[in-house]
Amino acid sequence: MGVSDTPTADGQDLSVSLTRANVYTLAVSLPLVGLMLLAYLELSPAGFVPANTLMLTASLLFLVLVVTGILAHEANHGLAWALLGRLPLQRIRFGFQASTLTPYAHALDPLPARAYRLGAILPALLLGGLPFLVGTIVGSPSLALFGMIFVFAAGGDLLVLWLIRGIDARALVQDHLSRAGWLVLPPPG
Repeated sequence: MGVSDTPTADGQDLSVSLTRANVYTLAVSLPLVGLMLLAYLELSPAGFVPANTLMLTASLLFLVLVVTGILAHEANHGLAWALLGRLPLQRIRFGFQASTLTPYAHALDPLPARAYRLGAILPALLLGGLPFLVGTIVGSPSLALFGMIFVFAAGGDLLVLWLIRGIDARALVQDHLSRAGWLVLPPPG
């Protein structure tokens, strides 16, 4: 998979390049969103997406909602890591890497893997899964589409969770500064 899995003086490096992460993200996200679309079409009382929904997705309002969702996605990461990792909010950095078109939230300090995992999955659940589920149940194609977009947007988070799947929940992990993934820190002492 091209994962760096080498011990370093700073710990075990479980990361991939951001370019490779974007490719893996597409490989994970596109099939997942395809399955969601099939589930929506099969289960939703609304069935097929009507033409007026397609007009909504092209509207300025939908664009504003998606941009707001992107900001909320990163805020969810940061707030969860600060709360669950007991970090001051000032120790979370937010930004945008123009070369890969990637917004990010970055914990400056190591966190227990469990806290990091929960913070990593939260946006996928709150902005992706929940709106999709509600949209499917009530027959709102716009809400279901919003959820699909944000499950797709969480593809990188799902990749990072996969990279550290075997790490003990109590292990301390540090965001990699320049790659997608973590450094698993050596135990103290």
